[in-house]
Amino acid sequence: MALLLRVVLLCAVADFARSLSITTPEQRIEKAKGETAYLPCKFTLSPEDQGPLDIEWLLSPPDNQQVDQVIILYSGDKIYDDYYQDLKGRVHFTSSDLKSGDASINVTNLQLSDIGTYQCKVKKAPGVANKKVLLTVLVKPSGTRCFVDGSEEIGNDFKLKCEPKEGSLPLRYEWQKLSDSQQMPTPWLAEMTSPVISVKNATSEYSGTYSCTVQNRVGSDQCLLRLDVVPPSNRAGTIAGAIIGTLLALVFICVILFCCHKKRREKKYEKEVHHDIREDVPPPKSRTSTARSYIGSNHSSLGSMSPSNMEGYAKTQYNQVPSEDLERAPQSPTLAPAKFKYAYMTDGITVV
Repeated sequence: MALLLRVVLLCAVADFARSLSITTPEQRIEKAKGETAYLPCKFTLSPEDQGPLDIEWLLSPPDNQQVDQVIILYSGDKIYDDYYQDLKGRVHFTSSDLKSGDASINVTNLQLSDIGTYQCKVKKAPGVANKKVLLTVLVKPSGTRCFVDGSEEIGNDFKLKCEPKEGSLPLRYEWQKLSDSQQMPTPWLAEMTSPVISVKNATSEYSGTYSCTVQNRVGSDQCLLRLDVVPPSNRAGTIAGAIIGTLLALVFICVILFCCHKKRREKKYEKEVHHDIREDVPPPKSRTSTARSYIGSNHSSLGSMSPSNMEGYAKTQYNQVPSEDLERAPQSPTLAPAKFKYAYMTDGITVV
C-alpha cells in the first residue's frame, strides 16, 4: 500500500514538472527615476500545453485601493499595450518572439507613479502560471548645495551645511577636505557623515576647500565649499559710519521738510492776499477831488455876483474851504488850476 502511494506521488510530480512553469523567481527591483526597469518573466511549456498562448502583465498599486490594471497583453499573436494610460508608450516586451519562452518587459522613463507590484501571467491550456515582481522607484540626489551659515571670522561659531534639492531617503553624507593636508579638523570628525557640521571657535587652520557627497541606493551627488576664516572686521568703524550716515540722512530730510513748509506758507499767503482784493468795490475818492468839487461849486456861485460884493464874499467863502483838504492835496498837475483861480479871487477879479 505504501509502495503504491509513492508511485502515485512520483507520477503527480512528473506531470507537474512537465506542465507550464515560470522559471524566474519573484524578486524586488529598485531603479532611479527616469531610468529603465527590466522586469523578467521566462517560462517553459510542456507537450500537453496545446492551447493558444496568452501573456498578461498586471500592476497592483501600492495603496491597495485600486484594482489591478492590465498594462500589456499578448493574445492571438497580437500585442496590446494601450490598456493603462499612465504607462502608454513606456512598456514593451523585450522579445520579438514570445513563443520562445520570454515574456519579460521593459518599463522606460520611470516615474514615482510606477511604484507597485507587477504580475506576469502566462496561460497555454491547460497550463497556467504567474510570478510577481516588486518595483520601487527612487529619486537620485541632485542639486546639492554647500554653504556656510554664519560669519567666517576667527573665534566665531558657524555651520557648514550640505543640502540636496531632491533625493529619496535614506540619504548618506560624507565630508572631505580637498586642500592642504586633506585631513578634516579633529573636532569635526564626529559629524563627517552628517548634513551639518557645527564649527566652534573657528581658527585660520580651518580654511580650505571641502566636498560633501550625498548618496542613496540609486545614485549620488556632490558639492564643493570654499571656507576662508579671516580676522574679525573693524566693527567700531562700521558702527560709527552707520551712525554718521543716519544723522546726515536725518539732516537732509529736515532741510527738505523745512523748505517744503516755507514754500507752502508763501503760497498760502499769496492766496489770502489775492482773496482780500475785491474787484466789485470802487476805490475811495481822493481828497483832491473833494477839494476840487468844493471850489468848483464856489466858482458857480461867484459867477452870479456883482463886483461890489465880490470882495466880501470871496473872503467869506475862502475861509470856509477846509484847510486840511488844501494842505493834504497832492502836488499834482491837476491842482495847479485851483491855485491860479485862488489868486484871481484875492485880487477881486471876476472869474468867468
